[in-house]
Amino acid sequence: MDIEFELRPIRDSDLDALVKYADDPGVAGNLTNRFPNPYTKEDGIRFIKFAQSDGPEHIMAISVNNEFSGAIGIHPMSDIFSRNAELGYWLARPYWGKGIMTTAIKQMVKYGFDNFEIDRIFARPFGRNIASQKALEKAGFKLEARFENTIYKNRQYEDELVYAVRKSL
Repeated sequence: MDIEFELRPIRDSDLDALVKYADDPGVAGNLTNRFPNPYTKEDGIRFIKFAQSDGPEHIMAISVNNEFSGAIGIHPMSDIFSRNAELGYWLARPYWGKGIMTTAIKQMVKYGFDNFEIDRIFARPFGRNIASQKALEKAGFKLEARFENTIYKNRQYEDELVYAVRKSL
């Protein structure tokens, strides 16, 4: 069953919910090491300042029942990759498997193509993160590559997958 949610700018008032939901090893286990675990109030303050630092906004809150419940962001690349952007996202555990992320990805892809000079958006889920792969596929992303044992997380190797969607030219 799908749950109603909205994408919106991240607010200072999101701090408590951010720390509550981000301080979850299951969330951090599927993200880069820049996403700390445990997740402290200081980490949350740093993240909120980063998310609010430039425009157009490139990181949005996923708000369920008017509460911060995750984040999704478009991160434009530079130099020869300047027409590309990486998509990153996470969602609070209580909302996993409820249809939120696929819709959030679709909304963020539209936002990215409308607001940045990019032609391709890519995401790099871990090989074992089947839920993330399915969300990307349902949102129209295609698997472009699989790299075996390129990610080293929590003292073990993981496969890195590259999914992408392209703007209609």
